Amino acid sequence: MDATIPKSERLADRHSHLVRPQDMDWQKTRFPGCEAKTLLFDRRTGLMTALMRFAPGSVLPDHEHVGIEQSWVIEGALVDQEGPAKGIACKAGEFIWREAGSRHAAWCPDGALILAIFQVPNKFFEADGRVVDAAGQDWDETWGHTGAQQASRG
Repeated sequence: MDATIPKSERLADRHSHLVRPQDMDWQKTRFPGCEAKTLLFDRRTGLMTALMRFAPGSVLPDHEHVGIEQSWVIEGALVDQEGPAKGIACKAGEFIWREAGSRHAAWCPDGALILAIFQVPNKFFEADGRVVDAAGQDWDETWGHTGAQQASRG
């Protein structure tokens, strides 16, 4: 697993991995107004926990949750802009989780700070028909090995 702690603190016999988000820089994503601090990322399985910051009005475009997604809204609100749950708003202090296979677009009308946990990276549906992950890489080539896609269909 990738760690976001200094190599000097990564010991083979260590079972706890302390992460200090306050010491990390916000990383821009390919989505305008969305920045992240990746707290945990397993490149083999795609398991990820991230602190995400959204500017007012920012949108996370059409995407599918391949595995369960969990989000705790610390500040602001996360609103379903499209999809079956259109209009549902998760506000500061609330928690929302989405089942594997759920698809929507989400936006943060007034901005938001969210702790998000993904079992497998989301699939994003591009206007040109491509299906990619949040980094813009072909989803099947990058994450198809996880088997999560088949599990979400069953």
